[in-house]
Amino acid sequence: FAKQYVESLSQVSGRIAIVADRDQIIAVAGGGKAFLGKNITKELEGKMEKRESMLAGKGDRNFFPVVEEMSEEIIYEAICPILSEGDMIGAVILLETDNKKKMNDGDLKLIKAAAGFLGKQMEQ
Repeated sequence: FAKQYVESLSQVSGRIAIVADRDQIIAVAGGGKAFLGKNITKELEGKMEKRESMLAGKGDRNFFPVVEEMSEEIIYEAICPILSEGDMIGAVILLETDNKKKMNDGDLKLIKAAAGFLGKQMEQ
């Protein structure tokens, strides 16, 4: 189910779309196949635990790699935790490698909607 959702999310946003569980990347679309199955970083885990959504660009104070051993150069990232019955179960992430395609609040709203939907699906 997550795979189908990231494909749609990537198609709409034109960016790399990712769903992670609490430990690793479980679905990827829009490029970035190297992310699939990789462990998430402690920084991402911390953001998810704090239930914080964020939008950042490379060079920003709050920018960090989402996976260990990231091979692609990421310029922008948007992250939103997935909550199900009050528990954090993962995150929806958008990544951009082109510095000409700056992310904005629309990207953050898109992944918040995705995270809300995925969280509700897990409750059923």
